[in-house]
Amino acid sequence: MTVRQAELLMAIATVLMSLGLMWSSTDGLSISWVSGKGPGSGFWPFWLSLGMLLASLATLFRWFTGATPESRSEEPYISREALTVVGVSVGALLALLIGIHLVGIYVSLLLFLFFYIKFVGRHAWAITILLVIGTPVFIFALFEWGLKIPLPKAVTEEWFYPVYDVMYGTDHFWMYIFGIFATLAAVSLAIHKFAQPQKG
Repeated sequence: MTVRQAELLMAIATVLMSLGLMWSSTDGLSISWVSGKGPGSGFWPFWLSLGMLLASLATLFRWFTGATPESRSEEPYISREALTVVGVSVGALLALLIGIHLVGIYVSLLLFLFFYIKFVGRHAWAITILLVIGTPVFIFALFEWGLKIPLPKAVTEEWFYPVYDVMYGTDHFWMYIFGIFATLAAVSLAIHKFAQPQKG
């Protein structure tokens, strides 16, 4: 597949996805501004999908007119090495989705990030630890504490009971979150400093 062919196929795919999302957003949902309440339940999906549709149509127009280097390129779209990375990424994401169903989002996300950052990205231990632990903590704080939206935890639900006790038993839960990030930063900096190979 060439770059030119890939751009055409992707533009067609996003046009179809945009139309599908716009149609589903109007199925019993309001896409207008509801007086006294704000945007209707289908407002953001519909109008964002419309924006994606317009961008996709612009891409199609530029493809037919050959206005961009990509629309004229006959080079291979993806190399064997890149295809391997994409395959690994798709497999890892599939494992993440299955893991969310089995052990919940937080454990699955932690394992996914560890695999992807350390073994695929080959990053240093300092940044790996910071992101692998910090990202689930951030997501938990955002959804469970800030937005009050519980995310699926499957069989690990009971692990969070002590956290809930602290979270709902104090008005200063943000201090615990701050403490976790401060500790992660300190550990990451220490690892970065002392785990570096000694020069000559």
